[in-house]
Parts: sequence; structure tokens; C-alpha cells
Amino acid sequence: MSVKKISDFLYLTDLKPAGFPNFIASYTVLGDKIAIVEAGPTSTVKNLLNGLDEIGVKKSDVSFIAISHIHLDHGGGVGTLMRHLPNAELIVHPRGAPHLVNPEKLWSQSKQVLGRVAELYEAPVAVPPERILPASDGMTLDLGKGMELEIVETLGHASHHLSYFERNDRTLFPGDAAGIYLNQFDVIMPTTPPPFYLETTLASIDTLEKKVSRFLCYTHFGVAANATEKLERHAAQLRLWAEVVANGLQEGKTLEAIIENICQRDPAMRTVSYYIRTHPIIGRGMLRQNVQGFAGYIQRQQK
Repeated sequence: MSVKKISDFLYLTDLKPAGFPNFIASYTVLGDKIAIVEAGPTSTVKNLLNGLDEIGVKKSDVSFIAISHIHLDHGGGVGTLMRHLPNAELIVHPRGAPHLVNPEKLWSQSKQVLGRVAELYEAPVAVPPERILPASDGMTLDLGKGMELEIVETLGHASHHLSYFERNDRTLFPGDAAGIYLNQFDVIMPTTPPPFYLETTLASIDTLEKKVSRFLCYTHFGVAANATEKLERHAAQLRLWAEVVANGLQEGKTLEAIIENICQRDPAMRTVSYYIRTHPIIGRGMLRQNVQGFAGYIQRQQK
């Protein structure tokens, strides 16, 4: 089963890129209007459509596809998905929209950064501009049946990042603004690729904390309770990483040595270090990119 019922109004579909479970989730919110939160990559569109069939949602009844940002694992599949959902509008940050209308640059840069993982996700397909509804902070999608999806601008992981807050159930969809949740271990891992801005990211987490959510619905991966505690824990984790990277750079340590120090200093990373290094998608490369994001931020601060 790839679909999990979270509540009478909310379902999680495990998109299983290349068959790997527990890595990318898409959420279906059921009101009089239906919204999908996160499209996933092109390679998993069929899995998402199968999930809608399993829930009993007609493709013509989907009104909105709301993505947190345009990175391939969150929004790369939206162009293909919209070909199957004739009445759906795309909710996306205005800074991200042009890269989905003309996705050639997005695909080229993704291949450079992600390498083989980009090929696993497959190339994005163009989105018709007339089907895009540019999002703004505080905008609300009224889904009916008391369901309201509020758009929350949460920059930091990307300059075009949005989170979504469903007011009725007080459920938060943070995209990558709150890190990666490794649900098997109840552990959060930063996702801070360059260019990374610590203060912006911490401000976004603070904004999310003020929503006083009951649940966090992570794209990577799954539903977690104790939302405020997890957001606070992640903010403290980001500050710790910044301290470790800054000290490592000052001492002239290599990036690999700094990574090892993080894995020793951060209790969460001690728990999942082996899992991350051997994960077929996360792997050592993502950890290295995250530390490079911090290193670039600190170096900019010192200029």
C-alpha cells in the first residue's frame, strides 16, 4: 500500500522514487475542492495518480496542486501531472514559476548538482502559464468543508520556498523549510544546499512555530506530532552546525573532517550517520552539499 489515511480529510501517498519507500510524500487534502500538496518528480507521477485512484479521487475533481518549491523532488513532475488533472491550477512562488514554464535551465542545473539522482527523477515538463496561480504570503485557498490552506512564505532552503498551513486541522506542510524527517528514527536532518542563508532559514522556522500546529507533514518524510518541539529542535540543530562549520573553517579543517565532527557533535546525526551514508538517494553527497551550504554562508559573513 502506497497510500496512508491520516484523517478523514488528509491522505499521504508514498511516491517511492525508483521503488525507494519513505523518501518523498505527496499529500491529498479533501474538501469540496481537492488540493494536492507536493507533486514529486516526473518519475513518480504514475504512483501519485495511482494513489488518487486508491483514495477514490477523480482526476477532474482536483482543483489545486500546491508545491513548496521547484526542485525536482518537490515540483519536477508537476507539468506531467497537470496533463492528467485537467482542472487543477498550480500554486507556486512567483520566483519559481518561470522555471516551470521553461524548465530547460532547471533541468540542466539539476543534472549538474544532483548527477545520477536527477536522472532517477527524470526531466521536468513545461507547465502552461495560464494554469499557474502565483502565490503570495498569507493567501488562502478555501477548499470548503471548513478546510482552508494558508500559504506561508518560508525562504531559506530556496529563494522561492512556500509552506502550507491547513487551519482546520492545524496541519503544517513545511516542504524543506523544517529539514528532512527520518521517521524510522524520529530524527531531523538539515537540508541546506548552497546558497544557504542561516538567518533567513531561522526566521522561516520561527514563522512556522507561530502557527501552533498539531502535526507536521514532511515531504521527506511522513507525519509527525509535537510540531513545536520538532521545529525548535531543528533550529537548535542549525545553530550547532553553523558553530561546528565556523570552528572547522577557522582551524583549517577539510570539509570531510568538518562532516565527521558534525556527526560526532549532533546527536541526531550520530543516530543516522550510517543510514544516511548508505542511503541510495541521500548518500554522502547530500551531507556534503549541506555542509558546503553552511561553509558558503559563513565565508560570506566574514567578508
